[in-house]
Amino acid sequence: MTKLNTPASTALSSQEKEAEFETLKRRIHSKLVDKLDLSRVGELEGDVLRREIRLVVEHLCDTEDTLLNRKERDRLVDEVLDETFGLGPMEMLLKDPSISEIMVNGPKSIFVEKNGKLVKTPVTFRDNKHLMQIIDRIVSRVGRRVDEVCPMVDARLPDGSRVNAIIPPLALDGPTVTIRRFGSNPLKLEDLLNYRSLTPEMVMLLEASMKAKLNIVISGGTGSGKTTLLNTLSSFISNDDRIVTIEDAAELQLQQDHVVRLETRPPNIEGKGRISATELVKNSLRMRPDRIIIGECRGGETLDMLQAMNTGHDGSLTTCHANTPRDAIARIETMIMMAGFEMPMKAMRTQIASAVNLIVQSNRLQGGPRKVTHITEVLGMEQDTIVMQDIFRFEKTGVDQNGRAIGRFISTGIRPSFMDRLEQAGIRLPASTFRERVMMED
Repeated sequence: MTKLNTPASTALSSQEKEAEFETLKRRIHSKLVDKLDLSRVGELEGDVLRREIRLVVEHLCDTEDTLLNRKERDRLVDEVLDETFGLGPMEMLLKDPSISEIMVNGPKSIFVEKNGKLVKTPVTFRDNKHLMQIIDRIVSRVGRRVDEVCPMVDARLPDGSRVNAIIPPLALDGPTVTIRRFGSNPLKLEDLLNYRSLTPEMVMLLEASMKAKLNIVISGGTGSGKTTLLNTLSSFISNDDRIVTIEDAAELQLQQDHVVRLETRPPNIEGKGRISATELVKNSLRMRPDRIIIGECRGGETLDMLQAMNTGHDGSLTTCHANTPRDAIARIETMIMMAGFEMPMKAMRTQIASAVNLIVQSNRLQGGPRKVTHITEVLGMEQDTIVMQDIFRFEKTGVDQNGRAIGRFISTGIRPSFMDRLEQAGIRLPASTFRERVMMED
């Protein structure tokens, strides 16, 4: 029998105590699975189910000849419940709102991003098999699979957090999982202002641009906050608009009433049945959308998105990976060419220049802060070149004593050429908004 707190066990090392605790947990979990009435479990939901199962687990603890103190007993019950209904050891990380990313590099190496910094956690899985069970649980909830035939998968958690998993033989050190947290309470504009990610003047311009139905591309690197910014800007869309969203793993959390959410589908075990973003964009044009929002442009859907922006679907939004606004234009060109379209460069750039009104650049700076570093207007074409101008930008000036980047937000003094369009939509911004100055020092 397991006796965690007997005098004989006090000499045990912490590793041995933890091993005994894990053995006891597995034994109780196994008994619980045998005891559950699966037909009745299917009838119960959420908190009611968890409460009833908690009573069963506590009873099973009583049947074990263990001398657990109250704290150990509560931990045992919680972990058995997490193992049964949740994501096992990862549940305690998912409950911490300060964690923005979870990186599982095999069963014994789990890192998190907390307050902009990577930290190794004491959390572990028993072995590769245990980790694979949790991965299967995640992907099966959204109708996807991961195995030797399909060793990479994108999925999502119920709160919208994005999950990527890759397993052996591609991952050499065991199954690897990356979870991009996207909490049940997504960041709002007030939060971005409090974090000094952008200034009130930038917010005024972005709100006006959304209400006047300008087409906006949000660009940035991995983890720079593109999707958070996309969610935030979407809050300015009117409830009267019909919105169609297209994503690989649905994570957008729009607050409007009239939203149609579409998600791509990977091929089945026979390699058939794949539905790409390109097909969904084409189909969405037949769904009478007022605005189309693509979670991220990665390939051939880019041209379809531009054509939609050019054919009456004003106010559309998308994101792409790029380090600067100029790079974003180059990447859009590259994605169109990668899709195999034979199009003269000038015709392609004319399409881009007439479709995109604003590029909003979001970057993750040294030390973790995320900033809107550029709000750039696309003016049009001059000969074979797309002409752009920065309205607002962030200039990095150095780092503080904690290694975090610091700088200042600058208004360039340039009045956007689309101001007439804003006024036609009934929106008037103060003339001082675009006065050349330093708006905020960080």
